[in-house]
Amino acid sequence: MISQPPMISVKNAKLTFGIKPLFVGLELNIVKGDKICLVGRNGSGKSTLLKVLSSVLEPDEAEIYVEPGIKISYMPQEADCLEQQTLRDIVLSGLEKYDPSLEYKADILINSFNIKQNQAPSESSGGEIKKAMLARALISDPDVLLLDEPTNHLDIETIEKLEDIINNFAGAVVVISHDKMFLNHVSKKTFWLDRGLLYTNNKGFAFFDEWQEQILEQEIIAQKYLNKKIDEEVEWLHKGVTARRKRNQGRLRRLEALRAERREQIKQVGSVNLEIETGELKSKLVIEAKHIFKSYGPRELVKDFSIRIMRGNRIGIVGPNGAGKTTLIKLLTKKIAPDAGFVRMGKNLTEAYFDQNRITLNPKKTLWKTLCNEGDHIWVRGHWRHVVAYLKDFLFKPEQADTPVSTLSGGEKNRLMLALALAQESNFLVLDEPTNDLDMDTLELLQEVLDEYEGTILIVSHDRDFMDKVATSLLYMKGDGTIYEHVGTYTALLEKLKNMPQKPQKKIQVKNEVKQEKQNNINKLSYKDKRLLEVLPDEINVLDLKIKDIEKILSEDVDLYTRDSKKFDELTLALDEAKRQKDEKETLWLEIEMKAEELG
Repeated sequence: MISQPPMISVKNAKLTFGIKPLFVGLELNIVKGDKICLVGRNGSGKSTLLKVLSSVLEPDEAEIYVEPGIKISYMPQEADCLEQQTLRDIVLSGLEKYDPSLEYKADILINSFNIKQNQAPSESSGGEIKKAMLARALISDPDVLLLDEPTNHLDIETIEKLEDIINNFAGAVVVISHDKMFLNHVSKKTFWLDRGLLYTNNKGFAFFDEWQEQILEQEIIAQKYLNKKIDEEVEWLHKGVTARRKRNQGRLRRLEALRAERREQIKQVGSVNLEIETGELKSKLVIEAKHIFKSYGPRELVKDFSIRIMRGNRIGIVGPNGAGKTTLIKLLTKKIAPDAGFVRMGKNLTEAYFDQNRITLNPKKTLWKTLCNEGDHIWVRGHWRHVVAYLKDFLFKPEQADTPVSTLSGGEKNRLMLALALAQESNFLVLDEPTNDLDMDTLELLQEVLDEYEGTILIVSHDRDFMDKVATSLLYMKGDGTIYEHVGTYTALLEKLKNMPQKPQKKIQVKNEVKQEKQNNINKLSYKDKRLLEVLPDEINVLDLKIKDIEKILSEDVDLYTRDSKKFDELTLALDEAKRQKDEKETLWLEIEMKAEELG
């Protein structure tokens, strides 16, 4: 029973894509103060439902009531604002009508999210764009906030700010997210979209597991009672969910044993002696780094870091956006060289690398051909598997095997990319943000696969629950070049960091009347710095054009890898190098600008 009138009400909604209805007879109510999480498998229609609620998409049939005068703000999963000139322009585009007197709202949000407001979207990371999109959704003071995967690419500090915003939001919020801990912290009601039906529970996501099993049990009992043939998908889904949750405890016990083993390894190595021993320890060595440094211009990303990674370790790398996590992975895997110190890797390592921004899928190919171009079996980590059986492992239905990749949702595409990466023969797995856009079932499946993986794993992720259940230890990158290894859960690490005494930080104040003062300060710079201020913008523009040209070739020529893998590798290496140089030059230019201000 609804205690107050709904802000949004939907009755008998139907929407069909192709021949299969996405949902039929869907009903829901959203009232003021609701904090709703919308969950369901990839491809179940979660993002589509948000588009219907925001009037971006019209359903085939529906009775939709929206309270007169309310503002609905929708943040899509994918960036839809890359045509804007700056990140500040993205934020301001959330205003219904531009008014200079309202720019203070943008200033407040930009400061709160620490957005690089003058940076172009084309030069910004996924995290920076996501923060600007969040600010755009909030700037109009909406009554209803619809957020589709808002935590993707965000670091923990920003996720915690978003949690506070949602918890203090006076209106209603509907959020889609794969981040279980985030949903536990913000939701008070749950919508579960499953096989075209929407179930509602007046409790938050923390109660979802128990509630989901009850619904599946009731569905199976009802079908048996009516003497109907049990829907194989329902029974398979229920057995899969139940089995995975029963195995969770076993996985956690094994993880604790691995953490204890990692603690002993760190004790044996100590903080001084990192010389290689002979015999068994040497044969188990995967990576040894000793006193490595890495800087780009004046910015230190890695400062005097040493580590020894042994076979079977699962090392998570965490820290704020821009701290250098991807740089550290490249150093440890010898893709780039340190400025000082050394890195060496064990013999006979076979690496598999997953980065959803680098793996490309041909939209015209079927799922079958994507995994298995010839025949009907795929070689998966030392064993032949039928391609349909392997697709089922990753929660695809058998009939999807012959459908093109273009029909998949964003989350389903990521699931397919994971299937590709995890099929590779390897004993060393590198995962860069593997959890983005994955549904809960796929996250649990990924945890199972990693638990059974016998090799060594390096993982970058901001997902606290996932890291708690997968990583044996964590490398925390503060952002100033220092790296700290923590053996234990991500949750415990965050608590430890919150309780650490904070050092007072020097604040840089930006004055309004800066133009003339800035020119005076520039005149005090050395000749070299003044020259760099003149030439760096042009050099950055040249690199930006080069990056766009290479990205255009890689995106348009979808068959390049299969046709000419050498050229593909050359282009991807050139793209990485151009991005690195651009980042280095932008950082140097910013440092000189700041130096000019400080000279005043």
